[in-house]
Amino acid sequence: MSREHSRELFERACKVIPGGVNSPVRAFRSVGGDPLFIKAGQGAELIDADNNHYLDCIGSWGPLILGHAYPAIIGAISEQLSSGTTYGAPTELEVHLAEAIVAAVPSIEKVRMVSSGTEATMSAIRVARGFTGRSKILKFEGCYHGHADFLLAKAGSGVATLGLPECAGVPASITADTITLPYNDVEAVSELFAAEGDSIACIILEPVVGNMGCVPPLPGYLQVLRDITAAHGALLIFDEVMTGFRLAYGGAQERFGITPDLTCLGKVVGGGMPLGAYGGRADIMDAVAPVGPVYQAGTLSGNPVAVTAGIAMLTELLERKQEIYPYLEDLGAKLSAGLQAAAKKAGRNVLVNQLGSMITVFFTDLDTVTNYADAKASDTAAFGMWFRKMLDQGIYWPPSQFEAAFLSAVMTEEDIDRIVAAAEVAFNA
Repeated sequence: MSREHSRELFERACKVIPGGVNSPVRAFRSVGGDPLFIKAGQGAELIDADNNHYLDCIGSWGPLILGHAYPAIIGAISEQLSSGTTYGAPTELEVHLAEAIVAAVPSIEKVRMVSSGTEATMSAIRVARGFTGRSKILKFEGCYHGHADFLLAKAGSGVATLGLPECAGVPASITADTITLPYNDVEAVSELFAAEGDSIACIILEPVVGNMGCVPPLPGYLQVLRDITAAHGALLIFDEVMTGFRLAYGGAQERFGITPDLTCLGKVVGGGMPLGAYGGRADIMDAVAPVGPVYQAGTLSGNPVAVTAGIAMLTELLERKQEIYPYLEDLGAKLSAGLQAAAKKAGRNVLVNQLGSMITVFFTDLDTVTNYADAKASDTAAFGMWFRKMLDQGIYWPPSQFEAAFLSAVMTEEDIDRIVAAAEVAFNA
């Protein structure tokens, strides 16, 4: 499988772009080799610059739940383009998408559009601090909430992938009010709130982590967080940038029956375009300017092209949710079982974490991976070798031990069989 053109493009890119990429994990640093340069996506496949075809298990890191170039989304975008790309003024489209989000997500009574998940989480925490009058926040080790300075304390995702202990350029004073604790540790949260609960503005977490690999919450964990924040007057923020409209139409909060105070959205909600959102209880969201004193703005917030893609995506998911979500559950369960069986047959020690259409293969001797420390115990060199063998067989798995893979509704059971067959070869390499 020749990748000469990708290699040439990477050499050119390294001369004009830091590391040759516009987001660090894409550089393949932790898995070895040069990154692929993609020229097209269609359905469940990616096509690289050398015309090699790959079964895509990334889906642009989550948003492409309906696969690449989905006709209804592409058609809606094309139609909107003839009317312009941006206005810097309100549109009926924004109202339509906001109404769809409010109808879908249990916690959201009012919502504000932004252009990325990073903007959504940064803004939601600002609102929580403004609403409560408190400055401290609690996040969990290995949960990545975008690259805002105060959220890069013990972050997962690319920070974990590159093995960075901390992010340079973030003064200690900026993270002084950011408290970090292990994910899934009820006792640690209880002890913290017993000591400092009245000074904590919010807890922010991925209800199902995707940024240290797929790590679901332990039974009862989310309910404890809901109860303890309510008891202390702190807000509970679910970062559903990955899980929103993916684990269920109403997100992880619908799936687990836990209603946070604020929710951050991205990925699926934008239909593959740059779009994020944050929302929650009306009284909290009314703290946002121009109604309240918490300022947040963006020239491209509610961009009509991105909003149009989001409307098309959510319309399709709503109409087909009784079909799509059970199908993705079945695909995920089948892939998880197949990967575990393939690893056992090859005599390899791996653990497969999976929930719905999110899945990670941890190269570890541990029986469970429930937090960041567990995830970091994985054998990243073994994962890198396995990743390269999968790529050589036309399977594009996430190039990081610490990122979740995502399945799409255009995948077939035959595609799952193909992934499992490739994994068995890779496990035996």
